[in-house]
Amino acid sequence: MLYLYFFLSVAILFVTDRLSPVFSSPHGWWLTPVILIGLMLGFIIIHLLILVISIAVVDLDKDSEKGNGYYRKLVNCSLPLLFKICRVKVHVTGEEIIPENERILLVSNHINDIDPAIFIEEFPGLELGFIAKKEIYTELRFVAKMMKKLYCIPIDRENNREAIKAIIKAVDYIKNDKASIGIFPEGYTSLDGELHDFRNGAFKIATKAKVPIVVCTIVGSDKCFANLIKRRTDVYVDVVKVLSSDEVSSMHTDAIGEIVHKAMEESLKNRKEEIKKNI
Repeated sequence: MLYLYFFLSVAILFVTDRLSPVFSSPHGWWLTPVILIGLMLGFIIIHLLILVISIAVVDLDKDSEKGNGYYRKLVNCSLPLLFKICRVKVHVTGEEIIPENERILLVSNHINDIDPAIFIEEFPGLELGFIAKKEIYTELRFVAKMMKKLYCIPIDRENNREAIKAIIKAVDYIKNDKASIGIFPEGYTSLDGELHDFRNGAFKIATKAKVPIVVCTIVGSDKCFANLIKRRTDVYVDVVKVLSSDEVSSMHTDAIGEIVHKAMEESLKNRKEEIKKNI
């Protein structure tokens, strides 16, 4: 969107110059870049205002799917813009192995609250909704409003009955072709950046919905907020492995968890070693 706004600003500047010459005026050398920057900032501000207003009007207490497509498109064009502004650069490998034209369960390690936004931004075609801690819906209601429109599902991690309800809802979203689902099987954000034990019950989403599991890892997102705007943050997303729906349906969730954990562990080790070499 940033490039689109740049070209629109240039186009407006040329039209303005035709009506009232700017380039050839005595002050054209400084007026031209000022107008160009002003136009770009104007487009960005309008975009962000539309985003904020659109989110603000969502009623968290009303169970409605009206307008979900609009919000998905709005997020798909807003996240790249926000990442550019915040100087977040995401490097993706392995995306070619992601199954096309079918719903999936995306699984990843979890090191920062921004992780879901990174996956949604990088894989817009998957139409991801994430299972997220219920605290977001009480502590960050503004964020929760957008999450609701993207088919994200709150989960009470300490209440097994409520956790089962979240899994059933996720299965329903997949089966009814509303969204693919993303999960972080560790259950919590890893504060030390290491991969911890899984809650394997989450893999029931794939076994019950009969969809492939796409195993990913993410490195570097834990620095996004610390580096915000001050310096560029490089985030590495690796698509590590895909378990087909046939494989998944014939396996117990504990066996799936073991395979996924091992694949993630190896990927994270290799990625971190590569980053150290390049420092």
